[in-house]
Amino acid sequence: MNEAQGHDLAQELHLSPKQISTGLALFYVCYVLFDLPSNLVMTRLSPHVWMSRIVIAVGIIGACMAAIKAAWSLYLTRLLLGIVIAGMWPGMAYYLTLFYPPSRTGKRIGFYFTAAQVSASVVGLVSAGFQEMDGLGGLVGFQWMFLLYGLVGILVGISLLWWLPDRPLAPGETRNRAGWRKWIPQSRPALQGEDAKIHYEDLTRVYRRHAWTLKDLWHVVIDWRVWPLMVMYFGVVGVGIGVQNYGTVIIQGINPNLSGVDLSLLFAPIWVMDLIAILLVTPISDRFHHHRALFFSVPVLLQIAGLLITTYAGSESNPWPRYGGLLIVGFGLGPTVPITMTWTNEIFQPRHGEVGVAAASALVSGLGNLGSILTTYALYTGWPADSVPGPTQYRKSNLVMVGILCLSILSAVSMTVLLRVVGNGSRAKQISSGSSTIDGDGVIVDGAARRDLQERGLGRLWFRR
Repeated sequence: MNEAQGHDLAQELHLSPKQISTGLALFYVCYVLFDLPSNLVMTRLSPHVWMSRIVIAVGIIGACMAAIKAAWSLYLTRLLLGIVIAGMWPGMAYYLTLFYPPSRTGKRIGFYFTAAQVSASVVGLVSAGFQEMDGLGGLVGFQWMFLLYGLVGILVGISLLWWLPDRPLAPGETRNRAGWRKWIPQSRPALQGEDAKIHYEDLTRVYRRHAWTLKDLWHVVIDWRVWPLMVMYFGVVGVGIGVQNYGTVIIQGINPNLSGVDLSLLFAPIWVMDLIAILLVTPISDRFHHHRALFFSVPVLLQIAGLLITTYAGSESNPWPRYGGLLIVGFGLGPTVPITMTWTNEIFQPRHGEVGVAAASALVSGLGNLGSILTTYALYTGWPADSVPGPTQYRKSNLVMVGILCLSILSAVSMTVLLRVVGNGSRAKQISSGSSTIDGDGVIVDGAARRDLQERGLGRLWFRR
């Protein structure tokens, strides 16, 4: 932002490209470390209170980023941001299983995830406006962006205390308001009356939960099914964060004469393509939830194709086919992360119950974000030899991302084969929603579980609740 005026982040803080890469990566270091503890806290506390805490804290740290003046302050705020936001993404994946069977959370997680795509698109467009505010009130463009986005985050976080429903209660049950809870606003129940009764009968497992122990948590941690899912996530989230953080850098490599506003405007369509893919693919993946690996692997192949086009297509006189490759990458990215999180829910809920969903989604998201550390710290501007201007600029970084995507596909195929061979039977006798992978495994009790053992076809894909 405002690079031509000398007011972009690097020039204002006198940062080298390596220092910027370090600052980006430090966020994910803390995110990896704190994802699991944050999600476990949410299972013990009120989910709507914990989500509100996360959003308010992110807003506060985001607003404070307007005051950064040197590399150390960038590093500190990025570390703090990683700590306070940890658990947000896997926490929402867990939260949705309180209201929907795991096999039907793909579309819902996808719809929630569209907020990230809309945000990325809006940031690309709105940052053009922030650049026009450069110098207003003695602040440069990026400082206005951090300040205003932070204030909006604080207001949204506070509103969640009244807006976001808490976990559903069985008919006739009252919420515990003792101690500190009496000071917390009560949100309106998501379901009332007959709807609440039907939900109770149809999704019994949500209401009959037991307090998990360290032994329960340990069984989740040592379950081999975590690791293929983590590798799947490692590849796709690494590429996603790489494109998110370095998309404008890649575009500038295509045409070095583009202005900061041009780069912002060209960045937004990548995430529009991402959004379109989520809306198209995730509902279908829920209808055919026995084939998650297929719905994951095809978009990953599109990402690989897009990266290869971005790397090798075009010419010096017409480099724009490379930008088309980025749009294909954006489309391929869309459904992969929601599908990975949904598959995690489907596998671990029948095996380990509520703590299985909370812990496994956090492990997959947290450890998978090691891919984000790789792409933000070691690639593009973090790889000096690969960032030298010329026809081969960023070629090696793109190919590294192709390599980790191939690893993701291999993990998805391996998971499918292993589940066919080993199965996904329930570890303990518990009320569950059934597995989306092997018919007949688990103890099927509630109505949602019985339905999830069958393919549901294409009828009323997007409009049926």
